[in-house]
Amino acid sequence: MSHAIAIVGLGKIARDQHLPTLAASDRLHLAGIVSGHARDEGAPVAATITELKRQVPELAAVSLCTPPMARTALIKEALALGLDVMVEKPPAASVSVAERYAGMAREAGRALYLTWHSREASGVEPAAQWLSGKTLRRVSVAWKEDVRVWHPGQEWIWEPGIGVFDPGVNALSILTRLVPGTELHGATLKYPADREAPIMADLTMAHGDTAIEAAFSFDQRGPQTWSMTLETDEGTAELREGGGRLFVDDAEVAVPEGTEYGRLYARFADMIGTGAIDADLSPFRLVADAFMLGRHERVGAFRWDD
Repeated sequence: MSHAIAIVGLGKIARDQHLPTLAASDRLHLAGIVSGHARDEGAPVAATITELKRQVPELAAVSLCTPPMARTALIKEALALGLDVMVEKPPAASVSVAERYAGMAREAGRALYLTWHSREASGVEPAAQWLSGKTLRRVSVAWKEDVRVWHPGQEWIWEPGIGVFDPGVNALSILTRLVPGTELHGATLKYPADREAPIMADLTMAHGDTAIEAAFSFDQRGPQTWSMTLETDEGTAELREGGGRLFVDDAEVAVPEGTEYGRLYARFADMIGTGAIDADLSPFRLVADAFMLGRHERVGAFRWDD
């Protein structure tokens, strides 16, 4: 059985990841798009979810790919129409808002999936299995990319509370999968002189006696860096390329085939029609803690065309 699903919001992430993944799926198919600026995508286009549901009565679910600041109304609309809901990360503009979503879905009796796509990278579950039974001593994270490449001209990324934590929360989603219960102890957040969100962040965390450090940047030129090193009493594992590759003591380990978004949508296909809720907010809470505990520094002004 193939479920009819709609994409809500047709920006870069939807075009780069969501549309190709749905095109390759045998369990879900693109039944429509909700967007004010969609081109011909081979599916009905509507301005609202309600309008699309009228056009496509068999619509079963929506995947929200809009910026996170205005999703509550969209989730409420979708649930009222009897639709299951999948949400691109970060789930909302604040933790308190995101915490409402599970209750809304539960009351409506519909499935809700707040996704963390980096958790589905091919090396993450093998890394979790490798860590089992070992004593973790130290974790270091380097998550550095160029906002100009991944969010070209998207000013919403500089709204308060977003910035470098848009990619940084990907690293935190892997970290909280591998080291649940991680606590943030301190942070330094660096803000461009002309922006309201940080472009760099250094985090100090811990889990018991395990020291955890993370360095995030949204201003990385040249090769991009998404790595996590986990030192244990029985060797060292390193996740590279956003968790897609796993190395143990510098030797690469075979990992499952498939893509992050392929696994996300497979999981959502399992949830449709069941009323299941997957709404873990532990990575998002670490982001909120960073803003609460972080020291603020100002750096040079940001320019898209630098």
